[in-house]
Amino acid sequence: MLVEHDAPLAPLTTLRLGGPARRLVTATTDAEVIATVREADEAGEPLLVIGGGSNLVIGDAGFDGTVLRIATGGFELDGATLELAAGEVWADAVARTVDKGLAGIEFLAGIPGSAGATPVQNVGAYGQEVASSITEVVAYDRAAGETVTLSGAECAFSYRHSRFKEQPDRYVVLRVRFALEDAAGQSSPVKYAEVAKTLGVEAEQRVDLRTAYEAVLRLRAGKGMVLDPADHDTWSAGSFFTNPILTADQLAAFRARLDGRTAPAYPAPDGCTKTSAAWLIDQAGFGKGWGSGPATLSTKHTLALTNRGGATTEDLLALARAIRDGVRDAFGVELVNEPVMVGVSL
Repeated sequence: MLVEHDAPLAPLTTLRLGGPARRLVTATTDAEVIATVREADEAGEPLLVIGGGSNLVIGDAGFDGTVLRIATGGFELDGATLELAAGEVWADAVARTVDKGLAGIEFLAGIPGSAGATPVQNVGAYGQEVASSITEVVAYDRAAGETVTLSGAECAFSYRHSRFKEQPDRYVVLRVRFALEDAAGQSSPVKYAEVAKTLGVEAEQRVDLRTAYEAVLRLRAGKGMVLDPADHDTWSAGSFFTNPILTADQLAAFRARLDGRTAPAYPAPDGCTKTSAAWLIDQAGFGKGWGSGPATLSTKHTLALTNRGGATTEDLLALARAIRDGVRDAFGVELVNEPVMVGVSL
């Protein structure tokens, strides 16, 4: 277990932003993770848990407390049952399951971050989300002071949400278990229109597993969503805003402001409708590359807010606020940030 003081946090995030941690602990075993959490809780010390740092916006002042960096390792496969340690690199784990010929998370290829973060955010992309394959999450319950195992149902997954996100100060994920599928070298059914078009198939068809995996990597790379230190379009937290979920009344008010335009609309639970944050941003006048400072929209995708190399967190937040306010003024829809804010807010 490595302990550092006044340690820079920006290098631990994909945005490469944020001030230092008063104390940074890097834990490589579950026991070290639990011991660090208990020590902080018993001392009344503020605690921030970091995995891959791909979904964090940390304030320029840093974090006045203990930052726990989970660097545990473990990839255990038993037939089609997979267990990942929280510190496993997610993109690498997905690649290994494809190498083994197992479907279930192949459309989540190339997503940065750690395995332990995937149930927190219910990570999803291209018509697939981890909620569909997670069977259990092993976590340290800070309220009970013990390790617990939660079933997939107990995780209370919904769109980019979970029990862990609902109670951010209660659980620290240690391990995640998945039920994958041996489909004789075939992918899961293709559900996302863009992927189906790229692959030249109809929705719900299966294709060669590796072909599906590589197609998703190409699509993500084309949007600057696969990490590349030389490409500032990838110095981001991925999609900065979630796709808005509108009630029937909100949808009617939104459509009344479209002036003949047709906005994307997809069925959502409880009679609601999901629309596209990227479409809203673009139609409100914020195109790819928008911005003149050190933080701008990606030149490849309007949902990614990027650090062009010399930005501060405040630069990024100013950009986010301008976009959020512009979309609200144009369409009456409130965009909500997807990354976790640490010491700052929109």
